[in-house]
Amino acid sequence: MASISSQIGNAQSTSNSEIAVSLNHIGVYVTNLKTSTTFYENILNLKQIPEPFHDGRHTWFTLGAAGHLHLIEGEKKELVRDKNDHLCFSVKSMEAFIANLDKYHVEYTNWPGTAKEPTVRPDGVKQIYFKDPDGHLIEINNDTSVR
Repeated sequence: MASISSQIGNAQSTSNSEIAVSLNHIGVYVTNLKTSTTFYENILNLKQIPEPFHDGRHTWFTLGAAGHLHLIEGEKKELVRDKNDHLCFSVKSMEAFIANLDKYHVEYTNWPGTAKEPTVRPDGVKQIYFKDPDGHLIEINNDTSVR
């Protein structure tokens, strides 16, 4: 049986709109839905949308054209999370976003871990990193190329 990578390597590269994918949602497992919902509303300014389960274990947020973010209560233990495993959002004003983090006393760092100092990528984009209540890493940057 051929491996999937060899099958892909042998397949012709064609665009097929029937199987093209687009982001629908990102699910994030959390320990306390109320705490995490408040965090994502206040810190990331996300807007809730109706969710179909009505079981008290889900909060859905819109991410605009990108899709949704679903918080799902149930995570039982804290996991060690690598910095490369993160959600990333772009903002118009890094300064305004940092002021909001400061307002809510949310600690943030640059990529190497220096507190209260953005990383500046070679292309000039500024980045900061912080954790949600469950330790999920979130990157905020001012990259305007994806808007």
